[in-house]
Amino acid sequence: MTGGGFLHAIVEPGFLGSQPVRSALVTGAVVALVSGAVGVFTVLRGQSFAGHSLADLGTLGGSGAFLLGIGPLWGFITAGVAVGGAMDLAGSERRSARDVSTGIVLGAVLGVSALLLYFDTTSGSTTGVTVTVLFGSLFAVSGTTVPATLAFAALGLCSLALLYRPLLLSSVGPELAAARGVRVRLLGFVFMVVTGVTVALASLIVGTILSPALLVGPSAAMVTAGAIGVAACWLGILLAYDSYRWPPAGDGWPVSFFVVALIFAVYLGSGLRRRTKAPTPRAETA
Repeated sequence: MTGGGFLHAIVEPGFLGSQPVRSALVTGAVVALVSGAVGVFTVLRGQSFAGHSLADLGTLGGSGAFLLGIGPLWGFITAGVAVGGAMDLAGSERRSARDVSTGIVLGAVLGVSALLLYFDTTSGSTTGVTVTVLFGSLFAVSGTTVPATLAFAALGLCSLALLYRPLLLSSVGPELAAARGVRVRLLGFVFMVVTGVTVALASLIVGTILSPALLVGPSAAMVTAGAIGVAACWLGILLAYDSYRWPPAGDGWPVSFFVVALIFAVYLGSGLRRRTKAPTPRAETA
């Protein structure tokens, strides 16, 4: 099979000619880049649970936005910024205490989110809102939402670039950072707000339930994490586009499923590679 024939076999006709596909490729790539960059620090600072909680709490913003008749992005952003900042301000120095308080707030807010989703689905004007909020709808991102998404992503990357050195120092050694004059609590607050915005952007493309996978799943070196995220988003978009011809024909599979499945496959592959490269213990000599 020639190169052109192989490409035609895996790429359905009209793939790049579709405006929703082009918007999805650009939006998915930019969001994957900022998610990978922020995710590295999220894991380094031991705040993976906080990132997961922000994603779940974003359900409140997304469902509320649909109920008010505005775009889900603005609901995700509002919830992400407000909750992210509040989580840091109310946080304790002890990680166990932070986890307990976060879990209690998470349960309460999810209860309210379920109520709002019920109102959304029974209002008659927001069909499919539950699937959109929980699992995302990258192909349905409107043309007016794309510029706002790119602007928020650029803001997150610029903030991370400006704060990179003090943020890295405070992540590795907060006591040393404080001794060198770094305002650790203020820096933590700003980072949680940036994390909230990042989770909101990820929720837009893969939903609130699956957005933590895009945030912490590819976390490795920053460039590597961004590359993995972009590759997973682009390949996920391609597979979702192709799936409209898979059984049941005409329905298609969600982009979020493919993105998360690909990231999970990379995670499993990296774990297997580490195990095979691990040195075998030498036999004890008598």
